[in-house]
Parts: sequence; C-alpha cells; structure tokens
Amino acid sequence: MMDFLVAKQIHGIFCKNSPYKNGKGDVVKETSEAAKEYGLEFGIYLSPCDRNHADYGTPAYITYYRNQLKELFTNYGPIFEMWFDGANGGDGYYGGKRTSVKINGATYYDWPGTLELVRKMQPQVLFFSDAGPDIRWVGNEKGFVGVTNWNTITPDTLYAGKPDIYDLLNTGSVDGNRWIPAEVDVSIRPGWFYHAKEDKKVKTPEQLFDIYLTSVGRGSNLLLNIPPDRRGLFHENDVAALKGFKKLLDERLSHNLALKAKVKASNTRGKNKLYTGKNITDNNKSTYRATDDNVVNAFVEIELKKKSLINYILLQEYIALGQRVKYFAVDVWQYNQWKEATTGTTIGYKRILKIEPTVTNKIRVRILDANVSPLISNFAVY
Repeated sequence: MMDFLVAKQIHGIFCKNSPYKNGKGDVVKETSEAAKEYGLEFGIYLSPCDRNHADYGTPAYITYYRNQLKELFTNYGPIFEMWFDGANGGDGYYGGKRTSVKINGATYYDWPGTLELVRKMQPQVLFFSDAGPDIRWVGNEKGFVGVTNWNTITPDTLYAGKPDIYDLLNTGSVDGNRWIPAEVDVSIRPGWFYHAKEDKKVKTPEQLFDIYLTSVGRGSNLLLNIPPDRRGLFHENDVAALKGFKKLLDERLSHNLALKAKVKASNTRGKNKLYTGKNITDNNKSTYRATDDNVVNAFVEIELKKKSLINYILLQEYIALGQRVKYFAVDVWQYNQWKEATTGTTIGYKRILKIEPTVTNKIRVRILDANVSPLISNFAVY
C-alpha cells in the first residue's frame, strides 16, 4: 500500500479527436513517458459512461468501450492502476441529442468480462471501482475514510455505481471475505477540472494536512486530484498549497521521537526474540511485535530519551499477515500516573492519531481487542 498516490500515479485522459499539436499529439503517450522518466507509476482513468456517444445503452457501446481499453493497455507501457467510476447513464447529450438513458448498472457493462479482457493484456494491473476488485472507492469525495476502516469487504453484491452502499464502502467489513482497501479520492479544488473562478478556492495547506490525517492517517490510500489549467500546467495557487502541505508534513511528521526508544511489552510470543517489543521502534517494516495465541489484550510501552512535547502517535500493523486490531487506547505518563490520551478502533497499514499537546517521556498503547493476536510493526511519536 502506498501513502500518497498523487506522488506515485498519473491518470491519463484519452480523447479520440484533439487539436493538440494539430491533431498529431498524443497526450496519453507523453504523460506515460513523463511518468517513466521521473520514476512514477502510471494509471489510467476511463469512465465507462460516455454521454456523448449515440450508442450508449446498447451492446455496441460495450464493444466501443472495450476497444478503447485495448488501445490504452497495448500502446502505453505498463499501467499500474485502472480507474472505473460509477457513472450509470442518466440525463445528458447522447450523440448530440439531449435525452435520458437508463441502464442496469449490475449487468450492462459486464464487468467480469471487461476486467478479464484487461488482465489478459496486463495481469499486474490494479482495478479501482466501488466493488474493486483490488481497490474500493471510499464512498465519498470529501477526503476521508471511516474512523473504523477495515481493508476487507465482501463484494458479491457490489458493482460500480450501486446505490446505498456508501457507509459500507467507507468502513469496510470486519468479516469481509476479500482484501479490497479503500482509496480516498478528493480534489484540491471544489471541482475536478480547472476553472479560473476557483483559483481562490484551492484547499489550504492546513486543509490538505487534515485530509492526510483522515485518509492515510486512517489506513487508506490518498488520491489527490490536481487539475492542469488551460496551459497544461498546475496553477500557481495549487503549487503553493502543495508546497505548504509538504512543509507541514515535514514539520509535524518527519522527526520520530520514538526511534530506537526503550520498549516494555506485556507479552511476547513464545518469549521469542523474533517477536520482542523492540521491533516496534527499530524503523524496520519487516519486523513486528507479536503476542501468544489468544492474547488479544496486551500493551506496549515506550520510554523516550527525554521529556518531549508530543502531538501525534503513529501505529502500524504488520499488514502482510492481515488486519487484526479492533480497539485500542493510547496513554501518556503525567504526574507519576498514566493518563488516557485517546482511543481508536482499527489500525491497519497506518493509523495517525492527533492528541492534545503533551510533555512526557513515556507513552503506552493498550490493545483492548483484536480478531487474533495483534502484530504491531511500528510505534512512532511526533
């Protein structure tokens, strides 16, 4: 799982007819080549609903749509992620005529057949949509995933655009049978495309940081939309906001006070050094602290080198072996006693908790409930 998709992924926009470079330009190709040049993964977003096409709603349109996918997946190199939205017809201009087209979103696109077509061309691609099958929509475009966020969900009744599933998409399911993590998609502006009238409505660095806490900080991927302007560039206001956001990340979440800190653990699996508490402060994602079987109520305590002002707690599970923690609490040592600073439900790949600014030299995490023995790989303090 990646922390921040906007830094890793560029979505291509495919147009059949374009005046770009007198009709001889290929925006998708140039974008894919630029991504490769800078070491970025390249992704494609091709909405399944084309309201300008006269055949939309008929079988002929599915052939047309799949032919576009064939072109995209054979001409532009490796594609990391394929993005499908939930658009399902409605009012609009179809072939130049204003009308309304209704489809059965569960069956019209024949998603299993479409996905199989793409996987035959590029087996490694990850599919994003309401139903996944690899990455699920978070259920909103406001920049947050649920405070409780399970990476698992049961998709047998889901399909792109299905109504009344937003809460489920936002929280996942503790008993879900498929690993389909959420992706938070949100725009840096009020809309998804560039409009000069929105130049003064760009999200502030502080707003972007808050979105980071409610997406990445709750175990989700973040896809931050930044629309190019009519010059083909990111507007200066957007760039300034992004630089300010990066500055806040560096100031608030770059200096881990708990690195190599002393650790005390209430239980160690089999009393084996491979699973000892010190693994949570060694800055190594491949090590973790584990408890004995059936021990789902346990704590770890870290001692900082000196008393420090802390404001953020970061926790990570060893996600390769699943998501386990259901409920936990964080305590700080003050006035010779433990004081509960905050509580949480799921942790997952990453959980960042903001607490009241506190001066302390000891912090404790109590796992209060878990599906099976909890595996914590990282405990950081900022």
